Amino acid sequence: MSLALSITVVVVVISFHLLAFVFAVGAEYRRNIGKVVQDQYDEYNYCVYETDASTVYGLCAFGLLLISHTVVNGVTKCFCFGKGLTPGRFKTLAVFFYVFSWLNFLGAEACLLGGSARNAYHTKYQVLINTHLLCATLRKGVFAAAAALTLLSMIGSVAYYWAHSRADTGDWWVGAAPE
Repeated sequence: MSLALSITVVVVVISFHLLAFVFAVGAEYRRNIGKVVQDQYDEYNYCVYETDASTVYGLCAFGLLLISHTVVNGVTKCFCFGKGLTPGRFKTLAVFFYVFSWLNFLGAEACLLGGSARNAYHTKYQVLINTHLLCATLRKGVFAAAAALTLLSMIGSVAYYWAHSRADTGDWWVGAAPE
């Protein structure tokens, strides 16, 4: 049985990638910001953090991107299983976009997971007022990089799925005239 291009698969993959992108952008804008506050009774400073929404957004983007990539690789049998593809330019394109999508997927997942973990870390210790206390925060751009890699992963995944379906069917519809 050959794999024909399914609009449903393309819509699911694009939707999940775009939702992951939105969550990653939201995570970038909602990063934790720590403020040094002086204890009113002692001579100690401590860090007070805002909401952890960014961590939740990052983990949601992580999960959506993982599901989307699983759908593409499940439908195409991960490019490793199943019958071989028809040799030619579409097989070459499928291999290229397979590697391209995986590299961007792994980069985005690393940024999302690492950013979420780092964003959830809070400085909990206290020090004397005379010493400078720095509150641990996530650097700007980690979730933005994940968002950019998510879009590249989406492009690579859809292009891989398209090239794989063309190579799988032997490009039977190109040049075929109705009789």
